Amino acid sequence: MIDRRKFIQQSMLTGAVLSVANLSAWADFEGAQYDEKYISDFSKRLKPLGRILELEGYYVWGCSPIVAPDGKFHVFFSRWNSDKGMGGWISQSEIAHAVADQADGPYQEIETILAPRGEGYWDGTTCHNPHIQFIDGKYCLFYMGNSNRRTNTKRIGLATSDSLYGPWKRSDQPLLEAGPEGAWDDHCTSNPSFIKHPNGQYWLYYKSWNTEEYEHPVNPRIRGNRKYGLAISDQLEGPYKRYSDNPIIDYSSFGNNRQLEDGNVFMENDRFYMLARDMGRFDHEVGIFLESDDGIHWSEPEISYLGVSHYIDQSPKPKHLSKYGRFERPQILMQDGTPTHLFVTSQGGSFMTSSPFVFKIEPKI
Repeated sequence: MIDRRKFIQQSMLTGAVLSVANLSAWADFEGAQYDEKYISDFSKRLKPLGRILELEGYYVWGCSPIVAPDGKFHVFFSRWNSDKGMGGWISQSEIAHAVADQADGPYQEIETILAPRGEGYWDGTTCHNPHIQFIDGKYCLFYMGNSNRRTNTKRIGLATSDSLYGPWKRSDQPLLEAGPEGAWDDHCTSNPSFIKHPNGQYWLYYKSWNTEEYEHPVNPRIRGNRKYGLAISDQLEGPYKRYSDNPIIDYSSFGNNRQLEDGNVFMENDRFYMLARDMGRFDHEVGIFLESDDGIHWSEPEISYLGVSHYIDQSPKPKHLSKYGRFERPQILMQDGTPTHLFVTSQGGSFMTSSPFVFKIEPKI
């Protein structure tokens, strides 16, 4: 039997990553078995670098990276006061900015750039899940806000700036409202991912669900079924029109409320890829990896990364962290058209709150 602590320490020091060859050894003591055919090539390219932005007094979530022309690494992330617990994201999250010389930090110059604007604004009570892009010569920060501290006013909006240091100009209205009553997406629009399509259009991917399913009359723990949609515009600021055959990803037909969230779409060599958090196709610990020729019709999922304990050693799960042990909110750092780092977020860390975690993505063989 392999010594778990020794293997983890060696992996962190030598850059070893989980591969099909050593997967069975991990499964021996982790109790998890994944068929080799479901392990993506992407997962084999990941080298764990470690946690970043462990901020005392805060939960840190949803870290989106970009490289500036001077080679500095900039990240945009959600944070909220740790006194509010994990649930504080829905009611008082703010978006902050930090800068480093390397992708894995240390990050400095931490400052809040988008805070809830108060009554009367679509992002009046929270600003969350940032997604940064450089589009048409300006920096575009897509994010989710709400106006009543609840999920039914979650909407996607946009802030723009000529500089990564701001100032940031916010949209007065959301980029995309919820769908009509009874539609699959009538509850909210959330968790944005964005690409400027090679044809010149602006493609906005979003998560949503149905209100009636969310307010399940028999089993309130179901909380709806998350699906992914696409909205398209001829202009960055919109208006965005829903793709006619939404949702483009829907796992509900597989039963047991299987679903996904935190979808992040990127392109490499004219092909579309999506990373997301699995919610039942395999389990609730791994990430999933999808491919597409057109950004609309997606492959069956493979495993993009495994749970936290497969890469680092962690303390036993504390009672106050119900999502402990899994990575969420995958965001890709692109450099010269190539994905070079994966940023995720996980509960735990030095202050037993939550913080981002960085992987290096090794080049394709």
